[in-house]
Amino acid sequence: MWEAAKLRFPTGRLVRGVVIAHHPFGIFVDLGDPIATGLVQITDFVDSGRMTPEQYPRLGESIEGVVLGHTDDHRKQVWLGVKPSQLRAASQAND
Repeated sequence: MWEAAKLRFPTGRLVRGVVIAHHPFGIFVDLGDPIATGLVQITDFVDSGRMTPEQYPRLGESIEGVVLGHTDDHRKQVWLGVKPSQLRAASQAND
């Protein structure tokens, strides 16, 4: 099942989800998949400067991200990047 989820969320794909949890290291995103959960680490929010937890998108907010990779079979997380440069590159690749 995890292998199928990874195929649904290949690296480089632009995806949309809803913020479901805040943590000091980043946020979790509901991708609408029963197996996989999105994770945006604090280092994958801004191109320059520092992101702080106070700047996170609100719980329940819809966000767009680029699939950067996948965790192991135990965690079943899809790593997402929301840096403007990442979103721009993914958008251009999908045009």
